[in-house]
Parts: sequence; structure tokens; C-alpha cells
Amino acid sequence: MAQTNILLETGTNELEIVEFYVNLDGYEGHYGLNVAKVVEIGRRQNVTAMPDMPHPAVLGAFSHRNGRIVPLIDMARYLGSGPITNEDAKVIVTEFNTVCTAFLVSGVNRIYRLSWTDVEAPGNFLQNISQSSVTGVVRLEARVIFLLDLEAIVAELHPAMAIRFDAADGTTRKERTYDILHVDDSSSIRSLVLDLLTREGNFRLEQRVNGQEAWDCLSQLRARCEETGEPITRYLQGVITDIEMPSMDGLALCKLIKEDHILRALPVAIFSSMINESLSRKCASVGADAQFTKPDLKALSTKLYDLIERARR
Repeated sequence: MAQTNILLETGTNELEIVEFYVNLDGYEGHYGLNVAKVVEIGRRQNVTAMPDMPHPAVLGAFSHRNGRIVPLIDMARYLGSGPITNEDAKVIVTEFNTVCTAFLVSGVNRIYRLSWTDVEAPGNFLQNISQSSVTGVVRLEARVIFLLDLEAIVAELHPAMAIRFDAADGTTRKERTYDILHVDDSSSIRSLVLDLLTREGNFRLEQRVNGQEAWDCLSQLRARCEETGEPITRYLQGVITDIEMPSMDGLALCKLIKEDHILRALPVAIFSSMINESLSRKCASVGADAQFTKPDLKALSTKLYDLIERARR
């Protein structure tokens, strides 16, 4: 299956997920991936062992398009069960953060198109038992589908491919401190961004886990602006948002901000693992002031600072 063109109507808070299942010890688990991260779905591949494979779920690697070497992860082993052995097992090849990774699964069911409002945020118990690898829950056709945080899984299984945040130069640029609203459903990303931006001394962060929570926060600030007559930039100087989030995604959030005559003064940066040429156009169409991928991390604070300074001028 080739990658499909999701979110045909930008800012409608929709997504497509591909549902797959994994035969675990005694039951069949159902999981979902955002189609935007899927390169293709094919048959099981013969792999070559990788030196010093860091986890038993990493089976090895195989050559993909243009000679690209792709690691293969057995999802049953990752989930604490025995290996996947059925002959009709499928391999889902993904790309995010400019990295290709393949996942061996027992089978693939179908693609669903749904709204982010249909995606429930995982509770604390599920977060704990899944080691924060589940970012959303979808209830479809009398079964539960868990949406997986691929970045967290890859970081756990192959630490060399984990996202790392390093300050651009480790120094404070100006005496002013900027207040930023950061929106991301991944607890690990929130922690890393908080550490990066606050240790430089230029930024104070208010964080929310999805677009709806962020919009509720912005609506309260908007009401305050209407009462006091002050501009929104008196209270907040910028927004950083992920795209994939339960309840409301980052594109829909950005569209709401830029369509509001008070909030539109806020610069909005889309910060996602999915940025490519097509999604970059979609970010621009909802009025995003900047968009960049999560591997582009050393420059995060510099880009954010420049974005705010341009908005001030």
C-alpha cells in the first residue's frame, strides 16, 4: 500500500489511521498508526542482523528503496509476547523525523478516516503500563484501537535514533523572557522542550496535551484581552504545536488562532515529526508562521526567538 494523501481539507481536524493487529499471548491486540507516517505495507522481509542490537524486538535490518537500510521491529516482542511467526505477517514501513523504520505485525485490517474528536487521550494507568507509548484510544466496531507513539518506541528500542535536544549556543540572547504555549501529547517531547527552552533563560512555557486544551487556554486569554483592551501579546508571545493530538490536532488549532482577530497576532510554529512537502503546504494554508521537523532541534530556540522578534517588529 502506498502512502495516501490525508487531510485533504486542511484544518478539518481529521486523520486517517491504518489498523493492524498483533497476536499476543492469549489475545489479539489492535493498534493504529497515522497513515501520514506509512510509506508502504508489504510482506515479511528477510533481515540481516545488526551489530549490537539493543533490544530483542529489533530483528535486524533490510534494504529498502534506493538501498536504504531499514531496521525491522517485531511488535509482539516489543509488547512483551513471543515473536510473530505467521506466514502471512505484514511489514509496515514508516517514515517520520526523516528516519525509516519497519514494524512486523500479525496482520493489517483496514484504513479508517475519523476526526481527532473521536480519539480519547490515554488515562494515567494506560500511560504507565504502556510506558507512554500509547497516545490515543479509538473505539471502533466494538473493539478498542490503541494509537502508538512511534517516536517513543523507536527511542526505547534504538537509543541512537532517539530525539535529542541541544541548545543552540547555551547562552541567553536578551534580557526579556517570552511566554510560550507549547502543545504536544507526548510527555517525553514536552519534557525535552521544557528543558531546552527554559534552561536558556529566554522562555517560560505553559504546556497543554492537545489542541482542545490549548484552545480553552487561549480562549480565556482572549476574554481577558477583551476586558482589558490589551493585546494578546501582553500575556503570550508565541505558540508551538504538534500536529497529531487527540480531541483537536495542531492544524485545526492553528486555523482557529489565525481566524480570530485577537489571537492572530500570535506567531504559531508547527513542530512535528510529519513535516514533508505536502504537509508543509497544509501548514502554510492554515496560517502557520513556521514549520519544522523534530530532528531540527538544535535550532528550535533560535527559530522561535527570531519568529517572535519578527512578529514584534
